Amino acid sequence: MKVSLSWLTQYVDVDMPPEDLADALTMAGLEVESVSDRYEYLDRVVVGRIAKIASHPQADNLKICQVDVGYRVIPVVCGAPNVKKDMLAPCALPGICLPDGNIIKKDLIRGVTSEGMLCSEAELGLGASRAGIMELASKFSPGDPLNQALGLSDPVFEIDLTPNRADCLSIIGIGREVAAFKNTKVKYPEISLPESCDDISNYTSVKILDPDFCPRYAAMLVVDVKVGPSPFWLQDRLISIGLKPINNVVDATNFVMMETGQPLHAFDFDRLAENRIVVRVAQQDETFTTLDQKERRLDPEMLMICDGEKPVAIGGVMGGLNSEVENTTTRVLLESAYFDPVCIRKTAKKLVLSTDASHRFERGVDPRGTTAALHRVAQLIVEISSGKLISGTIDEHPKPLPDKIIDCSVNALNSHLGTRLDQNEIESFLRSIEFDVEKIDNDKLRVFPPSCRVDISRFEDLTEEIARLLGYDNIKTTFPLIPADDRKASRRVDSRARIKHLMTGMGFTEVINYSFINKLSCDRLQIRPDDPKRNQVEILNRLSEDQSVMRTSLVPGLLETMHRNLAMQNKNLKLFEMGNVFFSTGEIESQPIEVEMLAGLWTGIRNDALWFSEEINCDFYDLKGVVEELLKSLGVVNGAFTLMPPEFCCYTKTGYTAQVFITDEPLGLLGELHPNVLGNYDLKQTAYIFELNFDLLLKQIPTMKSARPIPKFPATARDITLIVDKNVEALKILKCVETLDQDLVESLYLFDVFEGDPTPSDKKSISFRITYRSFQETLDDDKVNRIHKNIADSLLKEFDAALPA
Repeated sequence: MKVSLSWLTQYVDVDMPPEDLADALTMAGLEVESVSDRYEYLDRVVVGRIAKIASHPQADNLKICQVDVGYRVIPVVCGAPNVKKDMLAPCALPGICLPDGNIIKKDLIRGVTSEGMLCSEAELGLGASRAGIMELASKFSPGDPLNQALGLSDPVFEIDLTPNRADCLSIIGIGREVAAFKNTKVKYPEISLPESCDDISNYTSVKILDPDFCPRYAAMLVVDVKVGPSPFWLQDRLISIGLKPINNVVDATNFVMMETGQPLHAFDFDRLAENRIVVRVAQQDETFTTLDQKERRLDPEMLMICDGEKPVAIGGVMGGLNSEVENTTTRVLLESAYFDPVCIRKTAKKLVLSTDASHRFERGVDPRGTTAALHRVAQLIVEISSGKLISGTIDEHPKPLPDKIIDCSVNALNSHLGTRLDQNEIESFLRSIEFDVEKIDNDKLRVFPPSCRVDISRFEDLTEEIARLLGYDNIKTTFPLIPADDRKASRRVDSRARIKHLMTGMGFTEVINYSFINKLSCDRLQIRPDDPKRNQVEILNRLSEDQSVMRTSLVPGLLETMHRNLAMQNKNLKLFEMGNVFFSTGEIESQPIEVEMLAGLWTGIRNDALWFSEEINCDFYDLKGVVEELLKSLGVVNGAFTLMPPEFCCYTKTGYTAQVFITDEPLGLLGELHPNVLGNYDLKQTAYIFELNFDLLLKQIPTMKSARPIPKFPATARDITLIVDKNVEALKILKCVETLDQDLVESLYLFDVFEGDPTPSDKKSISFRITYRSFQETLDDDKVNRIHKNIADSLLKEFDAALPA
């Protein structure tokens, strides 16, 4: 956004240096990227005195002037009729680029060398006159830079606005900010419309067929218009901020758009079929030629402004070639509207067509400023085109936008900012930016933001405004007030931190993926149709199809991360992630169900090849050991693993998937990824994955740890090997031993499973190690052997097992 200081001072008093104004705007949240003087180019234009004039030998209408430019006299060929001896005039030296694009250089003109150019007002961009060279007062000295001699200076501020500050996409919008920190008032332009005996309702009508995309549309009609160049002051205003003048009608609409922030459009009224306006959405594959002479293909999500037969503009983006104002136009229909920002943003993006109008509409214009801007542009066009205004304004407003009302607590605001502002100070700040305020009680204010502030909708927005107006440098730095540690309140946070510490300690790297995934992820994971993971929450304003739904599992994100790493030849990965998954309830008004999960992935090698060992790939039991160690370190002692039934194995292999339980409640699963899933994600190597419900796990993590003294007496161990059926799970044997009520059994773990000769083909050999210990005495062998035999006999009977021969 460019703002010239001379234009800004029309609406607000500015009595500070440009550099200080730039700093003040930046501290108010409007970052000034640069400040430049629009007349800086006149440094290369100097005051020249015409010392001598001679006729051109080859052209009767040209003269050869010897011009004193201060440091020497240079020859300049000139054709102006008013040139005379000892006249002071602007002389452009070689190297300057004039506003009309003409680059001055040393050149031969009809065989005579010319080392500069004597300039008119129009050539310098200082006026409209082209009748002759600009004559300067005699008080100037040859060689003086013209901008210094004439005192020409107009700083132009380049302001980088954040998307939420649509109200500042205008000169008056910037003026409101200046008025706030200068404690003054904005001088709004006075609007006075001439009266007419005709009424616009006798000429035209407006019909809105889609009020969701176009809540408001206003129009006015000006007749007997004479289209031509704009007056110099209007052209100069537009040029000062980088806009190109076109004609008086179009320039007036652009001027008011930059002045007020409300985009406007002018139609040639006589080119509108049936002299009426219809606002509707486009038809599928409908085509339309815009003012840039390009044919655009449209769709039903785009808004069209039509006459009685055809489209004449793409609403909020660009007008059409078939209704543009030309030199022969005599009747002009003016448009001022409020369009849905999302609709305009999507349209501009699809058409790859960003304009000054769409830039403003997609950020949100003032919904109540529609007619004020319309009256302002109608007044200008009547003044500069000798037109006649038809009385009345068509203002179709089928879907009024509600007023915004925000309650503000003084105590809450001070708590947020760390300030001690009283109610009167806060009210004063808010009124300085044109907010209306009502006092409810000693603490509460009821605030009514102006309609131009589309970014203000809640209490936090008011807090931000007060901070801006107070000045961030004026908010004292204070230490945060942290309440006393509440173990209940921080239990989730503490547990989460412990898990991350444990996982990184086991060599895993934490990843943080997007909560949005591709809708096809469930298909890629082979999720069953009746699985809750199919209850996805769709994203309305999706960035892309790869982020079209909210995730119901952490697994897709880990697989995408694995894919990217494999593409970079990083083939050994140990990854984990903690985050929420989201399940739709099926009801539009209700919030999705959020569950916090923990997931991990291991692929590649378990350890590198060394001189004494070979490289070994990770396997199912490595990841199972990770989960076991995690549960043990968290103090969860009642975890168990069972083989997942084949019908519930979706993205993991049957027979290589375990279900994790805590006290018979399912916690999650772990297993080897199914080959089909690996193929769906274009993964070329085996991977193992686990996914646990952190919300359920949290309930099982003990709040206090129990401890017992270090044993004084030694332990003794015994091994037992059983020949059992192949389908007997080791977990069942472990649980059987736990039920035997043997207090001296300290630990029991599986250390070997064997199949093959000499074990029968339908059997397997399974070996356990049992550790015995007493806290009262040293156990002798007889007692240990007796207990061990009782356990062995119970297992042989329970599982129809046999001891090896």
